[in-house]
Amino acid sequence: MIDKTHVKHIADLSRLSLTDAETESYADQLASILDYVEQLNKVDTSGVEATSFMAPACDPMRDDVQSASLPSDKLLENGPKVKNGYFAVPKVMN
Repeated sequence: MIDKTHVKHIADLSRLSLTDAETESYADQLASILDYVEQLNKVDTSGVEATSFMAPACDPMRDDVQSASLPSDKLLENGPKVKNGYFAVPKVMN
């Protein structure tokens, strides 16, 4: 079950600041989503053939074409903290 503690933890990891009202609202919304997924998991799909795309005639993948990328100094301008030429992020795993 998703509660306000989980939402606050996820918000901290995402570097988001949420009000108490937003935290409560997101907890309710995420719990509702997980309940719906649980309902979908109970559906018997044993006779349904596995597919990767709903419309097989449509290939949403683009051709893999090499192109110029942005210089690293331009990319690093988007991060809140840079150390030794890399994005510096807080440790999230023990």
